[in-house]
Amino acid sequence: MVEATPRELREFQPPRELMGILGRLREAGHEAWIVGGAVRDLLLGRSPAEFDVATSASPDRVVALFDRVVETGIAHGTVTVVQEGFSCEVTTYRAGRAYAEEGGGFVGTLEEDLAMRDFTVNAMAYDPIDDRFVDPHGGCADLRAGRLRAVGSPEARYSEDPLRPVRAARFAARFGWRIDRETRRAMPAFVDEFRRRVAPERIGQEMGKLLVSPHPRYGLEILRRTGYLASILPELLEGLGLRQNRWHRYDVYHHVLRALNAAPPDLVVRLAVLLHDVDKPRSAAPSPRHPGENTFYGHEVSGAKRAREICLRLRFSKRIADEVELLVREHQFVYTEEWSDAAVRRMLARVGDSFDRLLEVRRADILGHGRNEEALLDDLRALERRSRKLLEQRPALQIRDLAIGGREVMETLGIGPSPKVGEALRYLLGQVLEEPSRNEPETLIRLLRERYGA
Repeated sequence: MVEATPRELREFQPPRELMGILGRLREAGHEAWIVGGAVRDLLLGRSPAEFDVATSASPDRVVALFDRVVETGIAHGTVTVVQEGFSCEVTTYRAGRAYAEEGGGFVGTLEEDLAMRDFTVNAMAYDPIDDRFVDPHGGCADLRAGRLRAVGSPEARYSEDPLRPVRAARFAARFGWRIDRETRRAMPAFVDEFRRRVAPERIGQEMGKLLVSPHPRYGLEILRRTGYLASILPELLEGLGLRQNRWHRYDVYHHVLRALNAAPPDLVVRLAVLLHDVDKPRSAAPSPRHPGENTFYGHEVSGAKRAREICLRLRFSKRIADEVELLVREHQFVYTEEWSDAAVRRMLARVGDSFDRLLEVRRADILGHGRNEEALLDDLRALERRSRKLLEQRPALQIRDLAIGGREVMETLGIGPSPKVGEALRYLLGQVLEEPSRNEPETLIRLLRERYGA
């Protein structure tokens, strides 16, 4: 089973802490191998983001061998060993049981463990202590060929964990691989199992990784064609075949996918781009002036709320959902030189720290049009230059930036704490956004008295 070690692994210099973990397990009489994604990434010439170790030691034995161990998944045989700030997951060889769903015993051989892994490119093992490489399922050859293939029977692997078809799409999106014919052909049959058995948290994690991959459009198309997108994001499919207007070459669905590929690999930005037109199908109406075209009035407002709901459904954090909602609501703008400085400041005030992300969302949206892109991009660049210049003046953009606060408002108006205080502060902020020179205590108090007759 041991094969010649590929050059990429021979040249690998393992972290000292990792070698210490492997060595400690070996000294105690157990097998210990680097497995999974780390071996795959090393063979691809990439630095692994993390390392996983497979061992013949039981979870209890691993816990006993190391001073700092976090029982991250001990029911499934996995613990996290921490050494001098370095951490890696150590998993006992797995037995014939569902990969992610069920408990069970453990087997005693590396071969049996690798036979249970999802894809051949993730079913290789390397022992850097004795320079041994194990690849029983041809993962290295599949890597060279850019092919994603299930270990053994695709049906068996998908039965163990029906999230694996989505993982296949995610790996294809990340590496640009084609999925082996049999591996792909088996995917649609497990959509119902996927819907019944896979928790939203796990779906959201996979989708998040797919979205920040180099080829998200490719991954989403795989999910659409195999039936999974209809379960995960049915809202996207409402835009398939929905014609737009003279400014768009593509239907709503394909516009979104083109925009997504044009967006930077920032999760919040890509979620916002993915969902920026989510309510176009529901707001579509025939154009009264241009037969055969559609209008989508207000889709950004209704779509913002819907986008937030989708993010929460996929168990993204409230912080992410809130920012995606903001970006979707604000994305539908077309800047011209006629905008006043006050209009630009009001936009900056509305989006706050999300301004850079809003520019990226709008840029991706434009690049997804397929028409008139350069003129729109020129306008966007002009807005960015103008905004940067205004920001250099450090204008008051939030209530906290005002020269007076709630205490001064209450003293001026002769009131106690109440909603009227917030209302007054918002009024003052609007006045300052219109004319920044008003942001001085005497002027703000005068404006308050004029407004409220105090």
